[in-house]
Amino acid sequence: MLSITDTPPYPAPPARFNLAAHVLAQGMARPDALALRLLYADHSEDWTYGRLTAAIGGVATGLLAQGLQPGDRVLMRLGNSVDFPVVFLASIAAGLVPVPTSAMLTAPEVAVLCDLVRPSLIVADMGAAPVALPPAPPCPVLPSSALAAMHTQPAAPFADGDADRLAYIIFTSGTSGRPQPVAHAHRAILGRAMMLQGWYGLTEHDRLLHAGAFNWTYTLGTGLMDPWTRGATALIPGPGTTPEAFGPLLASARATIFAAAPGVYRQMLRHSLPALPDLRHGLSAGEALPQAIRTQWQASTGTPIFEAFGMSEISTFISGCPARPAPPGSTGFAQQGRRIAVLGEDGQPVPRGKEGVIAVDRRDPGLFLGYFEDETATQAKFQGDWYLTGDTARMGPDGAITYLGRDDDMMNAGGYRVSPLEVEAALARCPGITDCAAVEVEVKPNTHIIACFYAAASPLPEAELAAFAARSLARYKQPRAYHHMAQLPRNANGKLNRKSLRQNCANGSPSPKQ
Repeated sequence: MLSITDTPPYPAPPARFNLAAHVLAQGMARPDALALRLLYADHSEDWTYGRLTAAIGGVATGLLAQGLQPGDRVLMRLGNSVDFPVVFLASIAAGLVPVPTSAMLTAPEVAVLCDLVRPSLIVADMGAAPVALPPAPPCPVLPSSALAAMHTQPAAPFADGDADRLAYIIFTSGTSGRPQPVAHAHRAILGRAMMLQGWYGLTEHDRLLHAGAFNWTYTLGTGLMDPWTRGATALIPGPGTTPEAFGPLLASARATIFAAAPGVYRQMLRHSLPALPDLRHGLSAGEALPQAIRTQWQASTGTPIFEAFGMSEISTFISGCPARPAPPGSTGFAQQGRRIAVLGEDGQPVPRGKEGVIAVDRRDPGLFLGYFEDETATQAKFQGDWYLTGDTARMGPDGAITYLGRDDDMMNAGGYRVSPLEVEAALARCPGITDCAAVEVEVKPNTHIIACFYAAASPLPEAELAAFAARSLARYKQPRAYHHMAQLPRNANGKLNRKSLRQNCANGSPSPKQ
């Protein structure tokens, strides 16, 4: 038997479609139902579907009043507030193209993103903790403080159109070291529908608490858009919520589903957890979930964790779920409606049980349109009818898929994919460094960090290296350990030997920065 799933054809999307209208349809029918609760240390803030929909419609009107035209890009530089999903969905409702970004990015990093997508407007949090902006923004900047006044404006009508047209752009780290703008169509939300039962087991009665900040795409999709598509309640912790606080929050908010990255589960389990009688299960994505964490969580809470695998270009598409848990040791199954294969070097499905590259049918409604204005990079990811993920796996006789890792040197930092080339390009500018390499290393079982190996005439003060990295890279991209070498290992052709560096670190690595 070959490593390929056999599913019925994907249903054609409607002729006229708007992603934001689809997300809000269930809620608009129940305006008094609770859409969002923000959980702060001493209070909570509630948003009903009626209030949320009105704010989105009013901000859509306000954005169009800035002189924007359909298809214009709106770069989002927003912190962990409700402004983030409101601007995102308002832009899409109005026919604009939101470009969400992490609030942690530095000014040089934001300048690169602006060059790639050429925004017509930047919406930025300029409050007490302003986000970084380029010294000379390429377009007008709208402060987020102006958004509240827009909430009461008459709602702009939803801009309907072809479901294949551009809806939003998100960034992922590219193997070239340059961020890649991933362009998604309005139909992407129809692809996400396969997760509602294929991963979440989500109903309109659920209260889903997501541990991430608003401006993480994992939160935006799993924590907000998907519950709202179902008419459920999204629970989001306030800024600065620490992992030990999530247990009490789950209990007090009576959450029925919890979503987080594996690292959050690991940190929560270091503290005693309260009784969670309302919790049905947890969700995990962003990086591989160690079996030890899954086992300990089950013992501590009496609930399972369902893992999912995905990427920025399609979101999750392999998962376990309440109706079909993943067999021990595997990641899960292709979600119902997905056509997945494990391909060999010849581009054909390998026999089940044999290792190969995970591939997704290019007709999947959740698959991206391509990398924005980069046809060469886009076509390099396709082979015939298949989108090649670059991740290796093995499909069992029952169709269960076991993730085996990347077939390149991409790193994973707390659920964020990070290109080593991007980190290296930044640190190569540090005075005194003559050569450097960024590598993901395991510092203790199931704990990985980004380490920097560098060549210099003599060891450089780690505080200076860390300070330079902080000025050049977002926090999650910064190395947590630095290792001086007389020269870096390279082969006869001058190619860096990253495997040797990982082994070097395993045999006596420096302690990671906390």
